[in-house]
Amino acid sequence: MLRRRFDLILNTVSANLSVDSYLGLLGVGGAMVNVGAPANPQSYNAMSLIAGNNVLAGSAIGGIAETQEMLDFCAEHGVGAEIETISGVAAYERVEGSDVRCRFVNPSWYYGRINLVHPPREEGGRPARPFGN
Repeated sequence: MLRRRFDLILNTVSANLSVDSYLGLLGVGGAMVNVGAPANPQSYNAMSLIAGNNVLAGSAIGGIAETQEMLDFCAEHGVGAEIETISGVAAYERVEGSDVRCRFVNPSWYYGRINLVHPPREEGGRPARPFGN
């Protein structure tokens, strides 16, 4: 079970979510930071924050154009992120088994909106060169 297991949840999607469900995954003193902005207002139960001494925060990091500019810069300079493309069920099983070493991405809904840049891959799906090395 994943309840109360995370110190930080970084929400990057611009979709309406069950905020209370995600806040329930935070451990004591955990934080959920939203960088995606859904079109409709979201609500949550204040006790979801108070009970665990948790924080709900947000940050404006830029839109599609800024993201594309950053990805172009990274591609030009050989900078990559260590990610693994994975299904939701597999991600849950891996988190449950404490087998997470990089960011999991399930981008099927996002393909075609920006040009995703991925570092070269080794056999098994891991990046050939981890970020920053």
